[in-house]
Amino acid sequence: MKGRSLRLRLIVGGVVAILIALTVAGAGLVYLFKRHVTRTIAGDLNVYLNQLIAGIDVDAQGRIVVTRPPADPRFTEPLSGRYWQIADDRGQMLRSRSLWDTALTLAADKPAPGEIHHHVMAGPVHSRILVAERVVSLTEAGRRVPVRVAVAADLARVSRAAADFSIDLSLALGLLGLVLALATAVQVSLGLRPLRALRQGIADVRAGRLQHLPPAAPTEVQPLVEEVNALLDAQEREIERSRGRAADLAHGLKTPLAALTGDAGRLRAAGQEEIARDIESAADAMSRQVDRELARARSRGAIRRKAGLSTELAPLVRALVATLTRTPAGARVSFEQRVADGLSVPIDRTDLAEVLGNVLDNAARHAAARVRISAERAAIVIEDDGPGIAPAAQASAVERGVRLDERAEGAGLGLAIVQDVLEAYGWRLALGKSEELGGLQVTMTPAAPSTLAN
Repeated sequence: MKGRSLRLRLIVGGVVAILIALTVAGAGLVYLFKRHVTRTIAGDLNVYLNQLIAGIDVDAQGRIVVTRPPADPRFTEPLSGRYWQIADDRGQMLRSRSLWDTALTLAADKPAPGEIHHHVMAGPVHSRILVAERVVSLTEAGRRVPVRVAVAADLARVSRAAADFSIDLSLALGLLGLVLALATAVQVSLGLRPLRALRQGIADVRAGRLQHLPPAAPTEVQPLVEEVNALLDAQEREIERSRGRAADLAHGLKTPLAALTGDAGRLRAAGQEEIARDIESAADAMSRQVDRELARARSRGAIRRKAGLSTELAPLVRALVATLTRTPAGARVSFEQRVADGLSVPIDRTDLAEVLGNVLDNAARHAAARVRISAERAAIVIEDDGPGIAPAAQASAVERGVRLDERAEGAGLGLAIVQDVLEAYGWRLALGKSEELGGLQVTMTPAAPSTLAN
């Protein structure tokens, strides 16, 4: 797909949006997962804190003792990640065995009696810990003493769990992103299908298979279809007016040209042979040019007026050959017809007759004894055994803007008319040398990949 492709832009835009959405969603899910795990740990710490508080007592010497420590064995394993600490305002401090030779440096703020505070702070061996603390009052030596009780858990567990969750989530989101990207491609293809149908409709209009685009179209495309059909109608009206003006001009020139021919005859009768010949030559050139323009106007009008143009080839070839055999040039040559019955050409019958008639007439005039016309599924070929056209002239004979009637080899204006008519129908004209007959080979093929219909 090209960089300016609408399909590519939509798919890339959709994929980028999916990537952004999945990235944001993944980061949010990891954050929520960490919060959930942290809350779960905080809940466990609250349970341990209550168990620890329930086991605190004061002995006969007024010292704080823990009669029932939390049952979790990690509190007895050094630096296990589970810690507890008890301290009063007289400097007494009890610690879990897991703290080893360290102590928890608690935050400066003190929770109110009965309130549990949670803090994230630095712990043993450069770890990050979550602390749950509470202040309780104990009676020591006949007075109420505030005792600060804290339980902590290493947050490395949260980090490891979040990392594992991120890996699993990345795989899941990657698979989801692939599915969504494929769904985006399918959605874009379905969304652009009306545009493909519109493009095909326009191609059918250009090829003459349709006169208007089909009116049934999605709501978003319907205004474009209506505008294109309106443009086609306006173009049709303009073509009709142009054809009318061209026909009027051509027919208007016929009478003056006929008068010039008559004047040339009178000049020849009066002995002005050279002047008469010049006038006849000019009148003949003007007449052929008028015929050429009329053929071009008629062919282009036929394409727009008719959809599904089709002419059966074999009967037309037989009729043209029968006509040519009655002319002096056609009577002296043999016509070989290799056209199977049933082959049809998507060209108006009148225009196809003019094309084949001109080429066959040109071949008959230059052939020594044989003219062959054959048709394959993608080409019409007419060959003769005459002198042909020099290879250097063949290459430039069909170039745009080059008139074949101006060539010294004498191809004549007939081939120029043939080229104009074929171009109007989207066909090509190619000149070459016949491998078998040795003369000129004229090949007519559709410009777009196509075949002659059966």
